[in-house]
Amino acid sequence: MEAGIGARELIERRGEVSQAYGPRVHVLDSPSLATLVARISAPGIRQPELTLVLRQIYAALFLAAADGELPKAAAAIPTRMAESHPEDGVWRGTILAPDQRVTFVDVIRAGLVPSQVCYELCASLMPDEGLRIDHLNMARVSDADGRVTGVDLSGSKVGGPVDDHTLVLADPMGATGSTTLKTIDHYLANHGKPARILALPMIATPEYLRAVLEVEDLVVYTSRLDRGMSAPDVLDEHPGVRWDEERGLNEHSYIVPGAGGLGEVLNNSWC
Repeated sequence: MEAGIGARELIERRGEVSQAYGPRVHVLDSPSLATLVARISAPGIRQPELTLVLRQIYAALFLAAADGELPKAAAAIPTRMAESHPEDGVWRGTILAPDQRVTFVDVIRAGLVPSQVCYELCASLMPDEGLRIDHLNMARVSDADGRVTGVDLSGSKVGGPVDDHTLVLADPMGATGSTTLKTIDHYLANHGKPARILALPMIATPEYLRAVLEVEDLVVYTSRLDRGMSAPDVLDEHPGVRWDEERGLNEHSYIVPGAGGLGEVLNNSWC
């Protein structure tokens, strides 16, 4: 059985919410990060605070995912003290492998800022020769009743193949999973098979997890799990224990409690 689909074993990790979705799910348990997500989700927050808070959220989220998933290497790096202490002035430890390749996928619109933040932060951690950011122009397709029926991929700017890359999907709202699945299908069909896929939704739902965990080599890191449409007795259980009964989406496939249409909010679409 695929890990995460139907799994009910409780997984407990330091710094994470205990959950039974499977080993490829990481729900960060950080009060400071939760505060930022609550802040960006609340009515009344405006620019430039919106973008500032989103950047802070994704800096924390990407660092957690990088520490957990990106390849590592042993390093010996001279410090400024090496001039006077040639042997003792060398720091030795574990760093992110400098020769790896990481491709960040910006799914327009809500993914613009998160992907740029992750890309810039990664460029401060390793040589930028192995880093790339791609741009996909995708949008929800809804029926007459407002229900999401699919995703439209109307244009993209992809720099090249992703074979043996880490593919990072920093799309904030992990609702139905349709955007994530369409993105991955696009890469597998046209640009090769990545070594690993990191999905970094700011907020995720049980429905999103069920959909995306069908993808091999995909790992999810999220700063908040929303399942607000679930019955009270289901919410009393650890996340994932009664997965089949958990709900985080309303009839229009919006996350509850969620953050509303974050793409519209970030871009002030009603102005």
